[in-house]
Amino acid sequence: MVHSVIEGNSAEKQKRGIHMFWDKISPLYDLFENVYNHKVYSGTGKKVAEFIDPTDVVLECACGTGAITACIAEKCRKLIATDFAPGMLKQAARKCRKYGNVRFKKADITNIKCGDDRFDKVVAGNVIHLLPDPGKTLTELERVVKPGGRIIIPTYINMSKKSAGLAVKFIELLGADFKKQFDIDSYKSFFTDMGYDKVEYHVVEGRMPCAIAVIKK
Repeated sequence: MVHSVIEGNSAEKQKRGIHMFWDKISPLYDLFENVYNHKVYSGTGKKVAEFIDPTDVVLECACGTGAITACIAEKCRKLIATDFAPGMLKQAARKCRKYGNVRFKKADITNIKCGDDRFDKVVAGNVIHLLPDPGKTLTELERVVKPGGRIIIPTYINMSKKSAGLAVKFIELLGADFKKQFDIDSYKSFFTDMGYDKVEYHVVEGRMPCAIAVIKK
């Protein structure tokens, strides 16, 4: 019992450390992305929005500074955008202030506080590679999506290009903790290994490409 409590406390401490890092860099995140990887940063949100319908109620987890959020908001009926870092939520809310259909909320992607089968679409962008237990997160995302709904997971495929690898090393020096790195083949294998064998993939090309996995429940 004591051992499990210690493990739990350690995991919570690690989680808080990760969130403090993203909170700290939130004012600079857009600047870095737009200078280094603008084509992909802006193109990912536009591509995700292609899977959103006007009647959709959408949950976005790990919304960051709202680059994808703004694109979803233009298409959907209602959007709940969440992140664990208050700094990120502040930046996202500022970016999306013209949209009246968006609600921002602090939330943990690994423990979503809502009932089953609630959302038409769930989006989790560029977060899977940072999580110590991505399988648990996928289970949570699937739980809150309605039958027939879709889980949309954009993730940078850092191993695709040498320049992308250098950027990852730079971000890690600042304090980020990448649990996984992917190219398109290993990204596909990741979902197959998790038991998802019918996944649609799209790639937004650029300096650090982004692969978008679309899973139908």
